[in-house]
Amino acid sequence: MKIITSEKYKIDNKKELIEELSDLEHEQWSHWTKYMLDNLTEDNKEQWERQIKTDYNDLTEKEKDSDREWAEKVYNIVKKYLK
Repeated sequence: MKIITSEKYKIDNKKELIEELSDLEHEQWSHWTKYMLDNLTEDNKEQWERQIKTDYNDLTEKEKDSDREWAEKVYNIVKKYLK
């Protein structure tokens, strides 16, 4: 994995980047909260509690894919701001 540092890359318009990422974060939170409220069962609650306690590397590939979907969205926003 390549780490992006501010010394190596110049970020154009940090304020706009933060706003766009914040908008995405709200979208992700809203998506998850709606899903959770629409699917709140005892079985799902147990599954989500297990996932909360599980490190990313120990998740199933299907569970990781869900996180990767949102990480891809973050990446697509950030790369627009890198020079």
